[in-house]
Amino acid sequence: MPEHTSLLHYLMFRLDEWWFDGALVDGAHNIGHTAMGHHIGYKSLEPVFMAGLVMLLIIYFAAEVRGTYRDLKVSTIPEEELTLRTFFEVFFEYFYNMAKEIMGEKNAKRYFPIIGASAIFIFISNAAGMVPGFLPPTSNLNITAGCALAVFLVFNFYGLRDNLKTYVGHLAGWGVFKQILPSLLLALLMLPIELISTCVRPVTLAIRLMLNMSVDHLLVGILGSMVAILLPVPVMFLGLIVICVQTLVFCLLTAIYIGLATEHAHDH
Repeated sequence: MPEHTSLLHYLMFRLDEWWFDGALVDGAHNIGHTAMGHHIGYKSLEPVFMAGLVMLLIIYFAAEVRGTYRDLKVSTIPEEELTLRTFFEVFFEYFYNMAKEIMGEKNAKRYFPIIGASAIFIFISNAAGMVPGFLPPTSNLNITAGCALAVFLVFNFYGLRDNLKTYVGHLAGWGVFKQILPSLLLALLMLPIELISTCVRPVTLAIRLMLNMSVDHLLVGILGSMVAILLPVPVMFLGLIVICVQTLVFCLLTAIYIGLATEHAHDH
């Protein structure tokens, strides 16, 4: 099946062929074009479907873990084996401690939902590429750009809402000089540079994650097609490292951006 890039794409094609008589293909084409002018088809929608499956999987895991906390006496006792609950506890504890070291305990509790949500979504999306026949949604720029744009909007919203004067002053370099005239001249120089630097952040977040996951998945696929036994195992181990590192880098930068945006003047 050379025209199919993954198992999900193949299943969608067969489902459309058997049950819908081409309606899914026509529906995909009727959506229109992307912002870049490319026509939307099955391959364009596949990362979106995969991202949707990842979110459904996260919701299912969250519901399962939430059920274990109904009995507080039982939930306070650590489990001896690695279960879904212990995995989530260790996973989120690690990223919470990371956020606490960057922005302090108070801000970490306040802004952790966006960091934790980014961590679990990116981790499971990256790990989807380890399943034969599936593509990681994070290997597509549309998905990573959406994640990066969400982070960009969130840290600017928090900075302007909770820390307006200090956040804007930091962008303008205000406070370096005590005199008004040198401060205004510095602001004229620094403000455009800082605005460009701030707007570049989501671009670097999206491209870094997309390129790393695309190359990692491509490398595993090439070696797996050449030698299907034993050789891909160390490459898949390296891929697991890439999955963890890219999740960590994205969430680390997210915590840093939120921490810088919400940092008050007396915290400098």
